[in-house]
Amino acid sequence: MAGPGGGGCPAGGNDLQWCFSQVKGAVDEDVAEADVISTVEFSHSGDLLATGDKGGRVVIFQREQENKSRPHSRGEYNVYSTFQSHEPEFDYLKSLEIEEKINKIRWLPQQSAAHFLLSTNDDLRINLWHLEITDRSFNIVDIKPANMEELTEVITAAEFHPHQCNVLVYSSSKGTIRLCDMRSSALCDQHSKFFEEPEDPSSRSFFSEIISSVSDVKFSHSGRYMMTRDYLSVKVWDLNMESRPVETHQVHEYLRSKLCSLYENDCIFDKFECCWNGSDSAIMTGSYNNFFRMFDRTTWRDVTLEASRENSKPRASLKPRRVCAGGKRKKDEVSVDSLDFSKKILHTAWHPAENIIAVAATNNLYIFQDKAN
Repeated sequence: MAGPGGGGCPAGGNDLQWCFSQVKGAVDEDVAEADVISTVEFSHSGDLLATGDKGGRVVIFQREQENKSRPHSRGEYNVYSTFQSHEPEFDYLKSLEIEEKINKIRWLPQQSAAHFLLSTNDDLRINLWHLEITDRSFNIVDIKPANMEELTEVITAAEFHPHQCNVLVYSSSKGTIRLCDMRSSALCDQHSKFFEEPEDPSSRSFFSEIISSVSDVKFSHSGRYMMTRDYLSVKVWDLNMESRPVETHQVHEYLRSKLCSLYENDCIFDKFECCWNGSDSAIMTGSYNNFFRMFDRTTWRDVTLEASRENSKPRASLKPRRVCAGGKRKKDEVSVDSLDFSKKILHTAWHPAENIIAVAATNNLYIFQDKAN
């Protein structure tokens, strides 16, 4: 099922087998908060791979060209440039009640000579920035109520459409997604489309609203679909159908019975991101115990893989992992009670044209590729 942009079967079948490529980062047992990777992204060509950490460091890796004297180095990413975006001391200000902070930045696809950035501001606003106008931004979404006691939701993610520069979506802590068209109004206080899945009253619990909060939203490369990640699942939406998603993939449903303890240790508030492969035929997102999940949208096969230094021998194939939710544990299965919730994969990235993936595990960056790459 391989297609343009490097499809392949991510479920570890005969079509594609993932293997270890390289790992970047220290082996230190005690990881400083400033060293934790907070974002990972490939460039549009895939030749560059950028990471940022909580200490404000940005590291850009460049992919090596084929070297006949070092055949195993083909496709490796080595440090190209580093810089400091801000001093880590400023991160401590996040614990204070500061309204003006930038949570996330997205590029607007260039369709003119102008370049724009989209930023979420204090969880209640979305601003548009023109790169040639540095002293002010243009507020395009503002959900801040006149009385803060009436606040019922916050903005969790925002994304521009890959082909229509006037269209954007943003998600909320209530699990809703709003699509806005900037041509209709300078302030997008009225959405064009509203995406929400009806809740099953029989399954409602104290944790329902928390686990339904959308932590990430990504348009497909084709622009036909969008993907959202909540705490337990990944959903794919057709932009022409607002009432329910067309696909729901369970990431770690076995954690539903653990929600109470996950609430007590604050893990239930973790913000997992998600990404598409180049042909939109597969999706990837993270989990706990340094596990990450892949879902094949054509065959509906899925696989759980692990980012681990113990299994990081060059060209070593990744073995699928399975979690036992209860009862008798089979060989090679991991008990849900033995999962390490301090080891989590929040950020992943997929090369735009090849089967190469980058996975951030605390302060380490793992890079995997398919066996034939």
